[in-house]
Amino acid sequence: MRPLGSWTFDAGLRPVRHALAAAALVVLWAGPAPAAEEDVWTDLKGDIFGDRRIEDGAARLTLEAPKRAHDAALVPIRIRTAQPKGPGDAITAVTLVIDKNPAPVAAVFELGPESGIAALSTRVRVDSYTHVRAIAETRDGRLLMVSRFVKASGGCSAPAGKDPKAALAHMGRMKLRQFTPKPRADGRREAQLMIRHPNHSGLQMDLLSGGYVPAHFVRKIDIHQGDKLLLSVEGAISLSEDPTVRFDYRPQGQAKLRARVEDTDENVFSGSWPVQRAKREGS
Repeated sequence: MRPLGSWTFDAGLRPVRHALAAAALVVLWAGPAPAAEEDVWTDLKGDIFGDRRIEDGAARLTLEAPKRAHDAALVPIRIRTAQPKGPGDAITAVTLVIDKNPAPVAAVFELGPESGIAALSTRVRVDSYTHVRAIAETRDGRLLMVSRFVKASGGCSAPAGKDPKAALAHMGRMKLRQFTPKPRADGRREAQLMIRHPNHSGLQMDLLSGGYVPAHFVRKIDIHQGDKLLLSVEGAISLSEDPTVRFDYRPQGQAKLRARVEDTDENVFSGSWPVQRAKREGS
């Protein structure tokens, strides 16, 4: 996937160039979105993927999302992948796109070459009734897409759910939840990284000043086991407050799990955790 620029917003909602490592083009609509859903995606896919062909990915991918979101600022998304038919068919990255969000590229997930990841989930903001898309890239360069239509509105401008002072005081704290079921036949384990961060979108109002809260969000998450990459995430404003990512993986021995997180204010947070043992049969 070709690396492209990205945008954030100042208090007056003017587009401002921001130095991000995101592998996506974030688009700001100054006026109303096109009436036809197809028109929105036609414009977006050229900006994000150029003239590359995108195939129907239903045979390889499953995208789970609610038809109507309970909370537009915390919409759960889950992506599952089928086993590859060969080395070239292995999925190396997944781009999550929310067509009508001010920043349509919500995240780009890079899968470590030996990670064995086959399922990912996170929470996103949805600003308008829209298609949500997962576009996977295979090792041999094919693009595969699945989509779901989600009814939600106002997620990107919804006020923060936590007190601002408390959010800043706890910013950067991380928790890794490890799920320890009986060993699977394929050897995979499952973990969830939870990060305390306000993840301000730049579209939320400051009720005291009447202006906009400046954009400040997690832009990069790297998760390793020992020296081997499991998952790398390029984030943007569409990821929810207190970002979280859940994934399955193939363990690399008992080496510690490590996470490194960067945000747009150049803050860096890190943590490490020993690998918990799976439950024994009969326990």
